[in-house]
Amino acid sequence: MTFYVENRTKSVFSFDPEALVREVAEAVLASEKCPYEVQLSVILTDNEGIRQYNREFRGIDKETDVLSFPNVDFASEADFSILEEREADYFDPDTGELFLGDIVLSVDRVKEQAVSYGHSEKREFAFLVAHSMLHLCGYDHMEEEQARIMEAKQEAVLQKMGITRA
Repeated sequence: MTFYVENRTKSVFSFDPEALVREVAEAVLASEKCPYEVQLSVILTDNEGIRQYNREFRGIDKETDVLSFPNVDFASEADFSILEEREADYFDPDTGELFLGDIVLSVDRVKEQAVSYGHSEKREFAFLVAHSMLHLCGYDHMEEEQARIMEAKQEAVLQKMGITRA
């Protein structure tokens, strides 16, 4: 997996954000049975930075915790079988890796939500990366059943990694 993590803040965590992005991304991809090596881009920003992304790309002028920008138009969740039909759209011609998409994460919200939910910043950061990775794999949570599925998948990945709410 090739991934790019750019920290546009001065925030410091008690864990290595790049290593945690890699671990969570790999765990989600394994759980979704992704057969490809992937490329992933992650930007760590502050509340104002994510507000700008949200305004520019979604037309919503407010902060959020994480934004996902999938590169793949999945017909159904995590159905990787159709991707080779559009190889030029989805794969890096030099490396053969799947361009999965981009994640923009607000480190301010990570810190705020960790306090609000009563768990560690590592747990909140990992949760948001797992959540975003599922979006990049074609999942959504617009309907109640979809939300339940995503929640269960996020929790299963984090439990398997030993990153619990405690």
